Amino acid sequence: MAGQGTLERYLPVDVTETMIERTALELTSEYQGLAVHGLVCDFDHGLSDVVPTAQGPRLVAFLGGTIGNYEPRARRRFLRSLAATLGPNDRLLLGTDLVKDVATLEAAYDDSAGITAEFNRNVLSVINARLGANFDPAAFEHVAFFDREQEWIEMRLRSTRAQLVSIPRVGMNAWFAEGEELRTEISAKFTPERIAADLGAAGLLPLRTYTDEDELFALTLAGPSRS
Repeated sequence: MAGQGTLERYLPVDVTETMIERTALELTSEYQGLAVHGLVCDFDHGLSDVVPTAQGPRLVAFLGGTIGNYEPRARRRFLRSLAATLGPNDRLLLGTDLVKDVATLEAAYDDSAGITAEFNRNVLSVINARLGANFDPAAFEHVAFFDREQEWIEMRLRSTRAQLVSIPRVGMNAWFAEGEELRTEISAKFTPERIAADLGAAGLLPLRTYTDEDELFALTLAGPSRS
């Protein structure tokens, strides 16, 4: 965009204010003349502040595999909210992880170094810190598997013993039997047909798709179907 002379303004969206500030400092230093206006919010509640402008065209980039963390109805609802921010000449660049062989998928979410396992258990540490809970992260083991019917990776935490957990700030106690599992995350994988269907349901039209040589990941450029 900078090479084409079309990079003028960037609106990063993140829940962490320090990330927004660091991004603004780094990018304005690297790209002279770039204006950065950060939005500190989550994706589901802050997009109403991003309104179409007559100056366009604009590019909304939702990259990585983040869209896969939504369940199907929520995913389409979110895409509709994105579409509502687009003017006729604006575009969405959407990243999606594609369906691939099960062994590759499951290995990515249960790596031998245990990095994903620690990431998964960290949710318990966050609940402890924010809600005063007394989870023992070491008493839960990481579980990740590919659900072939839903075509998503499901991450869970399995209790290694019977235990009672208190979450006082929400007035809740949670009992876990040995072997009982708590679902913490899904990560949907996509086919071209599913991408087109989800975009279509949101009033968006796929215009071009970019993939790597092995077709493991896709970037889809889409625009409003009314344009």
